[in-house]
Amino acid sequence: MITAIVMVSVEADKIPEVAASIAEIEGVSEVYSVAGDVDLIAIVRVREFDQIAEVIAGRLSKVAGVLSTDTHIAFRAYSRHDLDAAFSIGE
Repeated sequence: MITAIVMVSVEADKIPEVAASIAEIEGVSEVYSVAGDVDLIAIVRVREFDQIAEVIAGRLSKVAGVLSTDTHIAFRAYSRHDLDAAFSIGE
């Protein structure tokens, strides 16, 4: 599974509608409304790299109200569970 984290800048008065539209796109697993330099963060999970372009450039970036996107590809996932197992001394 390939995971992309997409930072999305949106027209300020359209954030809820844009978030809902993005969340409906196949391949988008979650959309967060956030404070900071961007308005939304979308988590995209696909099986092949070619699908990233289809989801992000082909659909997400074309949603009405999206001003720009900045995509980050995840190499490895670390969760609290993984870290606990890695540093466990075998109690």
